[in-house]
Order: sequence, then structure tokens, then C-alpha cells
Amino acid sequence: MKKGSTVFLVILLTLWTARFSFPQDKITLTLEESIRLALSQNPYHLAAEERVETAKAQVREAAAGFFPALNAQGLHTLDEKLFELEFPDPLTGQTQRISVDFTRDYQFSLSLSLPLFTGGRLTSGFKQAKYNLLSSEEAVRQSEHITVFNAKAAFYGCLLARDFVKVAEEAVGVAEKHFNNVKRLYEVGMASKFDLLRSEVQAANLKPQLIKARNNLKIAELSLKTLLGLDLSQDIEIKGELKFELTEPDLEACISKALVKRPELSQLSYQKKMAGEMLKLARASRLPSLAVSGTYNFWADRLNFEKDTWQNYYSVNLALSVPLFNGFSTSARVAQSKAAIRELNLTTRGYLDMVEFEVSQALLKLNEAKESLLSQGKNVEQAEESLRIAELNFSEGMVTTLDVSSAQAALTQAKTNYSQALFDYVISLAQLDKAMGVGWNN
Repeated sequence: MKKGSTVFLVILLTLWTARFSFPQDKITLTLEESIRLALSQNPYHLAAEERVETAKAQVREAAAGFFPALNAQGLHTLDEKLFELEFPDPLTGQTQRISVDFTRDYQFSLSLSLPLFTGGRLTSGFKQAKYNLLSSEEAVRQSEHITVFNAKAAFYGCLLARDFVKVAEEAVGVAEKHFNNVKRLYEVGMASKFDLLRSEVQAANLKPQLIKARNNLKIAELSLKTLLGLDLSQDIEIKGELKFELTEPDLEACISKALVKRPELSQLSYQKKMAGEMLKLARASRLPSLAVSGTYNFWADRLNFEKDTWQNYYSVNLALSVPLFNGFSTSARVAQSKAAIRELNLTTRGYLDMVEFEVSQALLKLNEAKESLLSQGKNVEQAEESLRIAELNFSEGMVTTLDVSSAQAALTQAKTNYSQALFDYVISLAQLDKAMGVGWNN
């Protein structure tokens, strides 16, 4: 191998290695930043936005039907069969044959067509495309609400997993502190061997829970990065905390807002309008159509541009087309459109009931989480005081290490329940926003 090639390969290897040797900068994620990234990078939401671009192109395509169509065509005859004419010779009386060329080897033409009356087909097609665009925009709004809710759920899930890690770390710390206290008492003869072993086992049993909590936090972060469209190797830092903000939403007001703002209901409204235009389009196929067309031709036997080589002619036509019989396909399309309208009406009724159910369910979950949160807050305070008393009594020899372990477990469970209730509360708020069809910044 030449020296220059070797140097080139070494440089490539160095650059490739350097690509993985420098760590990526850590990204700090707040709730707002997470939602922004989800809306700008989530592939499913971006796919919904692309469907809007497709609908816009379909509107332009439908509008093009109102404009005239102009086409150019060039024709070169490669081979042809000549016509033969027979007629008797007036002098000899014998039959004579003459070959006559009625075609031109080179032809160029321009054709123009413009619809004058289509029975409403073009208008219905354009309106249908327009309603499809509006429905697609509502689908994007629905995708936005789903993406925002998923981003909130993933972000809050990371905060909950982080709180669980803190609770597990505190539990391990308290158990190890108690073990060290028992060990000191055992060394001076104030604690039994059983208390020492019991406290040591309790501390050891809590460590697997801490390992599991830390692993669940990593999984929650991976889930969040996947939703936000981030590289899974990207280092992130979650900034925020689960907060309780008291709110008292009214059921009737929430349902009324949902019936106005839910994008699914708007989609169904536009789809019913599309079905109405499909019905008009089907009925229009029974009506005649009228169009004007024109053709301008040049032709010649030789491909040159000398004077008098090319001949030209033009024609302007008025074409009327009247459908007489199409095998009953029009009545079939009319029946399909009517069935589609009835289906959409029934679907709308079902969606109205579903929206009311989702709002009611979200409010019930919200009230449940609020009541649980308030009770668990007091429970944590009582569990902390219970543990403090148990540790003091153990130092005085009034209780056993089993009583202290029970108080530690009760405190850990109380803090876990409090964090879970706080998570359920904020998730219920996010679910209520989604059920009402309001944006995350409203």
C-alpha cells in the first residue's frame, strides 16, 4: 500500500473514532421544552402535518379543473400503407393503378379544451377537496393534543421515577443509619444480636428496591427521549417537580367547552360536508356536460422550414355529452353517499357521548387524586413523626428494632403513595385538557 493511502486511512479512522469520543452536550428539559421538542420532532405528529400538505395539493388539483387545458403534440410517420386508386385507361381500356399518399410525414398540433358546464362536478370536487383540507387541519390539531398529552405523561413519569429514587435512597439511608446506631448499642451491650441482624437485613433488603427505582428512572428517560425524537444516547437533565395546584373545574362548563373545541367533532363535521358533496357529484353524473375545444395543426412531408413547405388548419368544436345509460352506476354511487352520510351522523352521536364520558372520567380521576393527595400529605407527616418516636424509644430500650423497621416501611410507603397521588393529579389535569380539546398553553 502506498504511503499516501495509508495516511488517508489513518485520518479517516481518527475522524471516525473522534465522532464517538466526544460526549454530546447535556440537554436540560423542562415541561415546556419537552412539549416544544415533541411538536417539532415527533415523527408521528410530523406525519400528520404532511397529510395537510397533501390535502393542499389536492385542492390545487381540484381547482385546476376550472382552467383550460392546452396540449402540444408532434407526430412523425415512420411507415404507411399508400392508397391505390383504380380507373380504366380511356385509350387502351386497361385498368390503371395509381398510389396516392393522403398523409403527411410530419405533423404538429396544439389542442385547447375548456369546460363550460359539468353539472356541478367541478364545483363539488373543489368543495370536497377544501373540506378534506379543513378536516386534515383538525386532524393535525388532534395529533397535537395527543402529542402534548404524551409529552406531559412522559415528563411527569420521569419526575415520578426520580421521586421514587429519592424515596428509595432515603429509605436506604434511614435503614443504614439505624443499623449503625444498633451496631454501636450492640458494642456496648445495649442491643441484642437479633436486633443487630434484623437491622442489617432490613438495610440490605431495601437496596434492590433502590436499584429497581434507578433502573425505572433510566427507562422513563429513554421513553421521554424516544417521544421527543432525541437520540437515545443523548444525556438529558429533567428540570421540574410535581406540584399541586388546586383547581375546581365545573363539569357542565368543561363538557360545553369540549363540544366546541374537540377536533374530532370538527373533523366529523367536515367529513359530513364532504359526503354531501360526494352525493352532489354522484347526482351530477346524470346531467349533460358541455365543453369547447379547438385544434391548430401544422403538417408537411419534409422537415424543413422553407416557405410553402408547411400547411396549417384549425378547428373549433362545441362538444355536448349526454349520459343515457351507465349500468345503474349513478344510483349505486348515490346510495353509497347516502349511507356514508348516515354513518357519519351515527358516528357523531357516538363521539358526543364519548366526549362527555371522557370529560366526566377525567374530572372523577382529578377529584380522586386530589383527595388522595391531601390525605397522603398528612400521612407522610404522621409517618415521619412515628419513625422519630420509634428511634427515640429504641434508644431507650422501650421498643425493638422490628418496631423501628415497621415505622421505616410505613414512612417509605407514605412517601411513595404521596408521589403517586401527586402524579395522578397532574396527569388527570393533562387528561382533562385533552378531553376538552384545549392547547397546553391555554
